Amino acid sequence: MMNAAKSRFLSGKRLIYTLAFVLIVNLLFNIENCEGQWQTDFRLTTSPDYSATSYNGAWCIATSGSVLHVVWVEDLSGNGEIHYKRSTDAGLNWEGDVRLTNNVFLSESPSIAVSGNFVNVVWFDHRDGNTEIYYKSSTNAGANWGADMRMTNNSAHSYFPSVSVSGDIVHIVWEDYRDGNVEIYYKRSSDGGQIWGTDTRLTNDTSSSEHPTIAISGTTVHVVWYDNRNGNSEIFYKRSTNAGLSWGADTRLTNNSEISLHPTVAVSGSNLHIGWQEYRDGNAEIYYKRSTDAGISWESDIRLTNNSAFSYYPSFAVSGSIVHVVWQDFRDGNWEMYYKASLNAGVNWGSDTRLTNNPADSYSPSVAISGFIVHAVWHDNRDGNNEIYYKRDPSGNPTGIENINSENPSSYSLQQNYPNPFNPTTRVSFSLPSVSQVSLKVYDVMGREVQSLVNESLQPGIYEATFDGSGLNSGVYFYKIIADEFMETRRMLLVK
Repeated sequence: MMNAAKSRFLSGKRLIYTLAFVLIVNLLFNIENCEGQWQTDFRLTTSPDYSATSYNGAWCIATSGSVLHVVWVEDLSGNGEIHYKRSTDAGLNWEGDVRLTNNVFLSESPSIAVSGNFVNVVWFDHRDGNTEIYYKSSTNAGANWGADMRMTNNSAHSYFPSVSVSGDIVHIVWEDYRDGNVEIYYKRSSDGGQIWGTDTRLTNDTSSSEHPTIAISGTTVHVVWYDNRNGNSEIFYKRSTNAGLSWGADTRLTNNSEISLHPTVAVSGSNLHIGWQEYRDGNAEIYYKRSTDAGISWESDIRLTNNSAFSYYPSFAVSGSIVHVVWQDFRDGNWEMYYKASLNAGVNWGSDTRLTNNPADSYSPSVAISGFIVHAVWHDNRDGNNEIYYKRDPSGNPTGIENINSENPSSYSLQQNYPNPFNPTTRVSFSLPSVSQVSLKVYDVMGREVQSLVNESLQPGIYEATFDGSGLNSGVYFYKIIADEFMETRRMLLVK
């Protein structure tokens, strides 16, 4: 009798465990897709003075891994100074403000770019009696800063610089009045900002060329600006294929009777993404254009916004095939920040997402990406004066995927992540024998999605995606792939 009772007890216990396991598995396998989740606005400055981000051509936020860098101009009793702030944990916590300039004249329109621990900032400055371009750098991720370096030296004005960096090569563009009208100029340093080459004039026409912005992929340097040579403002493009040593011809990207202004550019490999604001629809809307061959040829314009109010100052960022854009929009009766994304390199775009919601105005956003986290900064007057605000989406917009082998595998597969255990990042590899719609997601032990690594159509190949568990607790996690009819789940261990 005792043995029979014990047997029934053990059978019941196994049934309970089995049901619990089935429940967890069902939660794991049947959970619905999650949209991106932007967290609440975070105020970065608390000064009684006016604080402002720059226009879209000059990014005010840059990332390297989990370290975020933000620059802005702050009005200190009548003169603007360049300020800096960083987060070393992907935006969860922020260190104190650092004042980068200190003179009695106005310093304006900072732009920042980073490569590893090498941080670069440019701005224009009035200390010399006219406006000149200045540069400053940090070689230890913003912990310490070198001296100000004067980049231009002529009797005319130089405005609105934009900086980009690849390894030790730093590239700067700006608009300059030395030729009697506004032209685009360029210069570079090949030794980490210590020694600089001569100024290079990129445009040469009798009209104004204004507000340049720059991006780099390998040795190819891309510059866009707006230009009045055709009687109204149009977007123009120019590139160098040898890291800025020589330059190709100007390429006109827009062609209509209305003005096009304030371009922004982002690049991933040979995919080049450009956005701007344009008035062809009777009001300012955000437009987009891309090249899939590093600027040799260009596809048609795509209208990204569609409402009767003004949409201004787009800022683009890209990681692999995921393109992000933020802008300021007046559709709600005041200026608010909006966001949208493309998961397939600009072919299709998601819906608009409103990022701010207050009766005051929000201006001049910049966007950046670190791993799977999207970051945005802007300035906002909800506090009675302009302050710098920050917002992030850590929910797992799929970024960081790459094809690591051009060979076509013979079957589907999902590999064990490496390293495992890991802290805080690990790599997940999978194989596709044919074109497939791929979903690769990570779940906790309760079946809750914590990150979407891939959600797009991919060509045949062997792919690798990075999972970053910086914001998660130690423990067991599961990653699951669905590729057409193929489905597999594996386990990984985060140890902190």
